[in-house]
Amino acid sequence: MSVRATILVCLFGATVLGGASAAERTGASGAPSAAAADFAVASDVRLGGDDTQTRLIVDLSRKIDVRTFTLANPYRVVMDMPQVTFQFPAKAGEMGRGLIKAFRFGLVMQGGSRMVIDLARPAQVDMAFVLDPINDQPARLVLHLTATDRDSFLRNLALDSGAPQRDKPDMPVEIRPNGDSRPLIVIDPGHGGIDNGTRAASGEMEKTIVLEVSLLLRDKIEKTDKYRVVMTRTDDTFVPLGERVQFARARQAALFISIHADALRRREGDAQGATVYTLSERASDARAARLAEAENRADVIAGLDLSTEEKDVADILVDLARRETKTFSMQFAQTVVGTLRNAARLHQHPLKSASFVVLKAPDVPSVLVELGYVSNKADLKSLISAEWRDHTAGAIVQAVDAFLTPRLAGNGQRSGQN
Repeated sequence: MSVRATILVCLFGATVLGGASAAERTGASGAPSAAAADFAVASDVRLGGDDTQTRLIVDLSRKIDVRTFTLANPYRVVMDMPQVTFQFPAKAGEMGRGLIKAFRFGLVMQGGSRMVIDLARPAQVDMAFVLDPINDQPARLVLHLTATDRDSFLRNLALDSGAPQRDKPDMPVEIRPNGDSRPLIVIDPGHGGIDNGTRAASGEMEKTIVLEVSLLLRDKIEKTDKYRVVMTRTDDTFVPLGERVQFARARQAALFISIHADALRRREGDAQGATVYTLSERASDARAARLAEAENRADVIAGLDLSTEEKDVADILVDLARRETKTFSMQFAQTVVGTLRNAARLHQHPLKSASFVVLKAPDVPSVLVELGYVSNKADLKSLISAEWRDHTAGAIVQAVDAFLTPRLAGNGQRSGQN
């Protein structure tokens, strides 16, 4: 039995299946349901006030329930509500006013939406309520903030019982259809829901691009009939980083492929081409370190309380598994770079490493593929091209085949099957 197989038995005790969305995050198309028309519509948002008192007002098609809580490090106010269709003007939330530095909005789960408000300084929620529509006026959500000091903010935070805790998903035993023993590949479209990821100057969002490419990649892998495939998300829903990792581990995945698109701010210059990342506590360069830091902020962006997150398990078996997995991850990353050369433009340094949270499964070979830069015109043209996507997804399938086929032939245990 390999180190990887040993660690799976020790940590899980059995093959288990983590909580998942409907259709097990597999073949669902991610198309909006017919019930979408029943969701309240948020049509406009505006800010008012100054550095001592600030208001956020949202126009709604009907009255809804809202609950608020605060988070520190950084200072944030979070508003949870039933699923809402946001139709705010372009770039809403990028500019702040008074106590509000910026804000984000989107799905955090099916049936639940969230607004996360970044604070310029400590503030307290004086009022949060929704007004009924009257005459020609829509229903309005009103959030009223007042400046406070850090000590008062933290005292209120300690007293605040409104912050919801994400329950750990149940782990029922996985039932493979017809005893299916094919290797399992987990595809992880980055970001989603309230977390847009990067955005092109023309408006294209990373979360949408990578989901569309990931769905295409899933379909191509399934057509080979050699592998089972599941996805961490198949629609515009936010999935916390830790749950993405657990999703792959609980299924004893043979590979975890996280799909992203990068961007540079104007002052950082320009860059183009695809890059493949593996896990390393010490980043391969400064840019890789900054990218990992940005990607690892996904849970903060979505308004999650990280103070309750479990720390990495410190165990000799886990350490041994990490070493073995690191070797496999690097081999797969090199294979992906090799096959991508024939399909996509590569970055001048296409193989890098950094401390990405989403790559930290100690027992699942994992890579993060940055398809290109939405900040680069040539890359963006490729990223939205159906032909480019088809070739690129095909190249990744070739890499999967090249990596897993020898392991299947030699020893099924090394392919992630126990």
